[in-house]
Amino acid sequence: MKTQKLNTAPSCGPLRVLIVDDEEDIRWALSRLVQEQGWKPVTASNGYNALACIMKSQPDVVLLDLKLPDLSGNVLIQAIHACVEGIPIIVITGNCCTQEVVKLMKAGICDYLTKPFDNAHVILTIRHAVEELRLKQEVSCLHDKVRKSSSLLESMGNSKVIHLINRQISSVAQTDIAVLICGETGTGKELVARAIHDSSLRSSKPFIAVDCGAIQESLMESTFFGHEKGAYTGANMATTGVIERAAGGTLFFDEIENMTLAMQIKFLRVLETKIINRLGSARDINVDFRIVIATNEDLKDKVAQKLFRADLYYRIAEFEIKIPSLRERHEDIPFLINRMIMLANKELKKNIQDLSHEAWELIRQHDWPGNVRELHNIIRRGVLLCNDGGIISPEHLTLSAQPFFCRAPPTHTHPQPPPVIQQIEPSYDRCDSEPEDFVDDVTLKDEVQRVVAQTEKNLLIKALNHSHGNKANAARLLHIDYKTIHYKLKGYGIEWPMQRKTI
Repeated sequence: MKTQKLNTAPSCGPLRVLIVDDEEDIRWALSRLVQEQGWKPVTASNGYNALACIMKSQPDVVLLDLKLPDLSGNVLIQAIHACVEGIPIIVITGNCCTQEVVKLMKAGICDYLTKPFDNAHVILTIRHAVEELRLKQEVSCLHDKVRKSSSLLESMGNSKVIHLINRQISSVAQTDIAVLICGETGTGKELVARAIHDSSLRSSKPFIAVDCGAIQESLMESTFFGHEKGAYTGANMATTGVIERAAGGTLFFDEIENMTLAMQIKFLRVLETKIINRLGSARDINVDFRIVIATNEDLKDKVAQKLFRADLYYRIAEFEIKIPSLRERHEDIPFLINRMIMLANKELKKNIQDLSHEAWELIRQHDWPGNVRELHNIIRRGVLLCNDGGIISPEHLTLSAQPFFCRAPPTHTHPQPPPVIQQIEPSYDRCDSEPEDFVDDVTLKDEVQRVVAQTEKNLLIKALNHSHGNKANAARLLHIDYKTIHYKLKGYGIEWPMQRKTI
């Protein structure tokens, strides 16, 4: 039979007591005794009836006579535990020696009663069994919360700032306060969001993550609210939106700065009323959800630039958690590297132990513009390239002394019509400098990286120009995912719309 989780009755109605005995007088006497305590008796005269009652009524405790006409006591005890995991079983027996008691305890009973039994002792035994179960469940719940809380430290590090973030999560998790998580791309914002959900009272309900930057503007409303069949051309069937799918749980919006102003107004109303309407329907749908938001931009600046609504900002920023960049918490890097090597070893079936001294020095000097995501990719690639049983050396890493991408500030603040960008093709048939201007300390590696960076930048601009500024479409043209193109655009300081450049 399929095992199911125990449904504890004290919190949702009277205690349900299953009485299993082939003697009608015993069943009647125990039923009266149970009813006098305000509990609900359920009776069965044999083992098979008992199992049927368990599947139908899901009792909270079982009083079980060992001598039944159809099933032996040990077989029935095992069958009951297979039906409902952890249910307290109190055995009723005529005479019970020490050896038999030990055998029954190993089979999984919590206590036993001998005939003839004292009424007060029966009630006390039932109360003790239920209280013991309650305590076990509370301890298990606490262990789960500690495990979920410590999992963040296991994933992100053990620095003071990560401990601070962990304490902030503990403070806000079991409330319904809206949380705004701020940090650069690749710092682990979704990890924090999931930790908030896992530590909350909503942890058994859905965690729905939505990347606002990956949704086309024309599909935003349908994605968020869902639609009915025939709501628009191509809507061949009714679809549930992400907000409705998050009912009872947590809705996580990443890169909310990409949400259009028109959608911001509608989303603010949903946050205030917790009511949505699917496209093509006037029917109100009440949705209870908790909102967690992430951004890698300064939303206050966006508000000042009229690119983000102030009322929505103050609604979602009830509690703010800031995740520092990796270069601001270098003390976590050794921990992260050791964990990443362990995970990569497991994935790639290798046994790489460490980095060489020279490789550690490169790691220490690097600026980590891609944060933890970049570190993960570098280490995973290093494990792949390194010989099994060896240590990762500089040649296994793809790091340069200087950051490969610059983080240039935006050059404009207001949207403009997409311009026609002059296409630039790199030239490889000549040197950029005349021989007399050649710098002695320029290495081939530095020059290759410069040319590759310029070529990559040109391709990004071409893709943006071709897709009229739609980052998702540009990413598809380049066969990369949305987060990668966002990271690269930010690294090169490329924003859309772009100013026309004279080359």
